[in-house]
Amino acid sequence: MGGVNLDAVNTPRDINRACVWEASARKIGNVHPTASFRDLTYIDFVLAASEIRDLGPIGRGKRISLGDRIRGAVQDTRFTVGTNPNLGIILLLAPLAAVRFSWLASPTTPVQNLSNILNSLTVEDTKYVYEAIRIANPGGLGDAPEQDVRAEPTVTLLEAMKLAADRDMVARQYANGFADVFDFGVPAFVDALAKFGCVEAAIIDSQLTWLATYPDSLIARKNGPAVAEDVRRRATEVLALGGISTAEGRAAGVALDKHLRSDGNKLNPGTTADLITACLFVALRENKVTPNAPFRWPVADWL
Repeated sequence: MGGVNLDAVNTPRDINRACVWEASARKIGNVHPTASFRDLTYIDFVLAASEIRDLGPIGRGKRISLGDRIRGAVQDTRFTVGTNPNLGIILLLAPLAAVRFSWLASPTTPVQNLSNILNSLTVEDTKYVYEAIRIANPGGLGDAPEQDVRAEPTVTLLEAMKLAADRDMVARQYANGFADVFDFGVPAFVDALAKFGCVEAAIIDSQLTWLATYPDSLIARKNGPAVAEDVRRRATEVLALGGISTAEGRAAGVALDKHLRSDGNKLNPGTTADLITACLFVALRENKVTPNAPFRWPVADWL
């Protein structure tokens, strides 16, 4: 494919595929093809995935700032589905989509390239992202002690994310150079893919691994850190029973799913789902999973 920019060709496809894969997997507590929320359905996530295909810097046909791309993707999503299925996904994928993953395309590694992108963010990027957050109006959004999204920012987007890193796992990725994605989430998915042989089971298994390791930020925002810690403990118990590898683990997972869906889906582990989408995108860009990998997990005793 001489003369063809493979990043321009593949990045939109991988964005869309990562989003659709994540939404299609029957993860506990999340929307999927057979489970909806009052204000969110599976088709909302599929439509939103199409709206953010061009999140990469080349897709919109001109060089615009990362913050402006985030705002535009949120606006496009809001216009199409009228709700917020993907703010966290957009915030995570925007910098990742700007990374050149091929060593043929860049003399630096993806992590080094990403660090350069994050360190180049400006106060203007913060303004655009704050506007995007206000447009999306995510659940559980409270007042921040510093650089609240309702105020005029005075720091760069990276600095703003560092201020929120202790309470939000998406912000934490900006602060630590996406270390949790590259060093924890992607390996967890790849290991599970090798174990189960299909993408859906690998996503479900890695979701349980995330939930057992990190309390979900969305659950904590809506219900408090003690409730998020309780969900983390319950996920650990599912894994202790063998996770989705055993009948006992699957039964415990189904019970945890019912618990998370109680009381109007207030225990939706939405931040974990966003992080998994980022991991899927990186795995696709690094050729750790192929686009035609088997997806469906054929078990009868799951959700």
